[in-house]
Amino acid sequence: MKDCVVVGGGLIGMLSAHELALAGVQVTIVERGQTGQESSWAGGGILSPLYPWRYPDAVNDLARWGQARYQRLADALYEQSDIDPEWQQSGLLMLDVADQAEALAWAERRAVRLEVLVDEAIAHCDAALPAFQGSALWMPEVAQIRNPRLLSALRKVLEQRGVVFEEQTEVLGFQQEGGRVVAVETSQGVRHAGKVVIASGAWSRALLDDLGAGIEIEPVRGQMLLYKGEPGLLKTIVMADGHYVIPRRDGHVLVGSTVEYVGFDKSTTTAAADALRQIAETLVPALAEVAVVRHWAGLRPGSLEGVPYIGEHPEITGLYVNTGHFRNGVVLGYASAKLLGDIVLGRQSDFEVSRYAIER
Repeated sequence: MKDCVVVGGGLIGMLSAHELALAGVQVTIVERGQTGQESSWAGGGILSPLYPWRYPDAVNDLARWGQARYQRLADALYEQSDIDPEWQQSGLLMLDVADQAEALAWAERRAVRLEVLVDEAIAHCDAALPAFQGSALWMPEVAQIRNPRLLSALRKVLEQRGVVFEEQTEVLGFQQEGGRVVAVETSQGVRHAGKVVIASGAWSRALLDDLGAGIEIEPVRGQMLLYKGEPGLLKTIVMADGHYVIPRRDGHVLVGSTVEYVGFDKSTTTAAADALRQIAETLVPALAEVAVVRHWAGLRPGSLEGVPYIGEHPEITGLYVNTGHFRNGVVLGYASAKLLGDIVLGRQSDFEVSRYAIER
């Protein structure tokens, strides 16, 4: 019998497995498809909530913990896997923010570096930006990470630590004895375990619906575009009206994303592609001369105010959840895994556990 089965092989599931494996727990990850191929792969990897002052402290506390430690994690994974997750401090420039006063008050309260830029000063952030007239908010300390490379590095390190991956394996149910979970029923057979963690993103709610714990999660489609330009075409993450443009080291530029409540439909649409192109080429005119090389969609686990569910099932001992990160799975993922590990292993936590409980 394995010590723990983690249901879900996205970034949240793998980071959770990593935290537990570091403590000596034997972990099996069960994934309905391929590991890291859902919203974890599809997102942008910005290591900050978008417009962070609009989120509750429960979100920003997780984000801040991870922001202070993600570079060290990336370096450690690179050293152990020889795959560079490409952590880099790009800064975040937000154009035409209506609630600047709230943003500045939030930044002062939380001691976050945030500056107001006006007119010509905006274009000075990056040579690829046109001459905007107006004001913007600049967070120079915001970093990014290349999430597909982070996932690849993490998987390699987990395999080195003995974590078992079972892909193309659907979870059908859970076995209990005396109010405690004892096994996971899968399409490949029964997997006995002393502890089970549900980290299945948008699919988590369905797994919990029959277990007496209703969590408010729904799939939210996000469509993205990828340009391939020359390295250095853009150096800064730029945002406007909730959309972002993210430069990668090799010249790729990501543009996203839509927020669509269409159930589990992951199809892409021409309308979204056209809208994203218009946004990207308005913010960075040089992209009009660059090829779009990919268009895709992912399903994020939408939750109330973006606060994830992290904790033990209120009625079933040994059954835990780590899900519901909405648009902030990458930036919140590291701290979420730390919190989950604290709860599973009975450690004192840096976080206020009740904020994230299923029954909150």
